[in-house]
Amino acid sequence: MKVLSKALVGGALLSIGMTAWAAHHEDPNATLAMSWVKASHTGKAETIAMVEKHMAADGVFEQNRYVGFGFSFDPQNDEEMVIVNVTPGSPASAVLKEGDVFVSVGDIPATRENRDRMSFRGKPGEAVKAVIRRGDETMPIEVKRGVIASTASKALVLENMARADAETWPVTEGKIVEVMSKGNVVYVVHEIKDMDDDVGLPFENRVISRFEFNDAGQVASVRNQGESRFVLEQTGYTISR
Repeated sequence: MKVLSKALVGGALLSIGMTAWAAHHEDPNATLAMSWVKASHTGKAETIAMVEKHMAADGVFEQNRYVGFGFSFDPQNDEEMVIVNVTPGSPASAVLKEGDVFVSVGDIPATRENRDRMSFRGKPGEAVKAVIRRGDETMPIEVKRGVIASTASKALVLENMARADAETWPVTEGKIVEVMSKGNVVYVVHEIKDMDDDVGLPFENRVISRFEFNDAGQVASVRNQGESRFVLEQTGYTISR
């Protein structure tokens, strides 16, 4: 689901006094942050160009925390679940390597149709058994879920973006609701309407994007917080124990 890769924060942020936070149409950082968000709504090429030009070489994308293994796979590969990145220090880092291919998780074959059924997410500390293929060797593994908190480098994000599907990137509708800035930090509140390509259902998502700029006016860090659970509910998913 593409929007969940873009990312809820409580109403406390929006209640910050406007004497401290204000929208500045002449603030170059705020202007750039708005352009960045608009590009992310528009298309793959526009987003890549924005990141390449305006993110600092040592800039990072701050990932939302979750419970799981700590890896990512290529979602465009319909044939196999191939690991393309392993989060350093995560449970997966002690067991998995880039290029490993999941054969099964529990007793569920690791096919595209089964990806939503596999038990990567769940209660922290629980062990999950799986089978992977590494080169010509097939081997069983066991990984205990943990809390994953990580950042992604500019290079890694550009690499992931390059694998994304350009046709499904643009959102159906996107608009900026509010911009707030103070010093080198800018918050952009924006709303999108889109379609979940896997289940064919529409959804809405309100996202708060936080940008931090360096002294040269380049983006040093980005974090997106969206209504992940609301999106799941709109597209027919439930959270159960």
